[in-house]
Amino acid sequence: MDFENARFNMVEQQIRPWDVLDPKVLDLLFHVKREDFVSDDQRLIAFVDTELPLPNGTFMLQPKVEARLLQELAIKPEDRALEIGAGSGYVTALLGTLAREVHAVECDGSMKALAEKHLKKSGIGNATVHEGNGLAGLPAKAPFDVIFVGGSLPVIPETLRQQLAIGGRMVVVVGDLPVMRALLIRRDSETAFAETVLFDTCIPRLAGFEAIEPQRFQF
Repeated sequence: MDFENARFNMVEQQIRPWDVLDPKVLDLLFHVKREDFVSDDQRLIAFVDTELPLPNGTFMLQPKVEARLLQELAIKPEDRALEIGAGSGYVTALLGTLAREVHAVECDGSMKALAEKHLKKSGIGNATVHEGNGLAGLPAKAPFDVIFVGGSLPVIPETLRQQLAIGGRMVVVVGDLPVMRALLIRRDSETAFAETVLFDTCIPRLAGFEAIEPQRFQF
């Protein structure tokens, strides 16, 4: 398979039409090899416009969703980033290429090890993967300039909002099937947050956040 041609088609046919136009982000998608962050039997479908299953039953997001959320964070070289849900380490690598340092929280120890393996192989030396429940964030390393939440949540955890630096940005998908919304949260002051709706989508729930699921009425 011609991986470079498949990568080009992914960018031009999936990602650009989703209003991902920042040349820095588009160049990054050619630099960080997505096929290196999936299992061997998935390398040929690494660029397909769909979610890819990971070994622990979670999912790698669609390329266009990853790229759009990354673009909306407007990451600067001096930024410190927090990722909730490292998965296979692909978004961690994207963040690490753009930001000064990245801390990723992953609740599954086997996925933490896999992400670390992929990051080392890709030469990403400024990213650290921590095992833990992302609901708590990473208060010991806070505040963060950017927070990337790698799965949907029923509500925005206040713990994560409070770990944003002043001027910090967080992208998160919130809601329940069949309607979820991608949001950009910006912290303007100690007490003021601005919220922008980016787009409607549906992505899998982030593992480890069952404690904040609202009670459902049952007959």
